[in-house]
Amino acid sequence: MTNSTIETRNLDRYGNAALPWSKARDLLATESAAKDVPFFLNTVRPDGRPHSVGIGAIWFEDTLFFVSGLDTRKSRNLAENPACTIAVRLTGMDLVLEGDAHLVGDESTLDRVAARYRESGWPAQREGAAFTAPFMAPSGGAGPWYVYRITLRSAHSVATVEPAGATRWTFA
Repeated sequence: MTNSTIETRNLDRYGNAALPWSKARDLLATESAAKDVPFFLNTVRPDGRPHSVGIGAIWFEDTLFFVSGLDTRKSRNLAENPACTIAVRLTGMDLVLEGDAHLVGDESTLDRVAARYRESGWPAQREGAAFTAPFMAPSGGAGPWYVYRITLRSAHSVATVEPAGATRWTFA
């Protein structure tokens, strides 16, 4: 799956150029599997109140993936309404991704995502449509853990180092 931009909008008020999506994408690819990169998933409860939680996410094959037990608040929220945002602080860039999160059922994709998690230090193994491992972050809920894929609608970023800038991207 490719998240290709269809519009780039410069949000900078100080004359800086728009940031290229490739910069954000490359930072996600190189930094997302690191243990010290904080990702925060934001979902909507059935009563409309927001819910935010830290997650372990990986950018892999041009897509953001994360895992969760089906009984967690975030999974229950996504089952009702897949719309979500994910915020992350990358080197030199604060980034918010907006889209829809859906469960991944394709075994080939699940096998590749599990292998990528193992490369990052989490010993995930696919069992059916879910992952098992000897440990998981407390926010993941009880295993097994199911894999979600984010289909991007838009993203926006603010550069925190030079070259500065603020940009919004819209995706096909």
